[in-house]
Amino acid sequence: MSARLKIAIAAFALALVAGPALADAIDGDWCLKDTGRRISIRGPQIVTPGGKQMQGDYERHGFNYVVPAPEPGAGQTVYMQLLDENTVHLRVGDDANAKPETWIRCSPSTSALPTPRVASAATFR
Repeated sequence: MSARLKIAIAAFALALVAGPALADAIDGDWCLKDTGRRISIRGPQIVTPGGKQMQGDYERHGFNYVVPAPEPGAGQTVYMQLLDENTVHLRVGDDANAKPETWIRCSPSTSALPTPRVASAATFR
């Protein structure tokens, strides 16, 4: 077997074993489809759907916080569980049998995208 073929086989095998690099933490921006509601998590820091910045109980694949006043459900605990890299189940209250809401990772907003640099006329002189 030629050295090139051995290298190609080894590279292919490594790619199969490695698999894709996936986000495996709950950190990020989460949206509830068609509602405009948004949650942002950065470690123990959260920005709630009502815009309140506060701390919660952070785990790599889960997050809990108590809904602040005057948001709907104030005083209840919100439980969030990461299902996969783009999906979180969110449940309000202590009823473990309650149907969870399905939140998805938000698409980057236009203002969050990097602004392309534009060359000035001086660049070309």
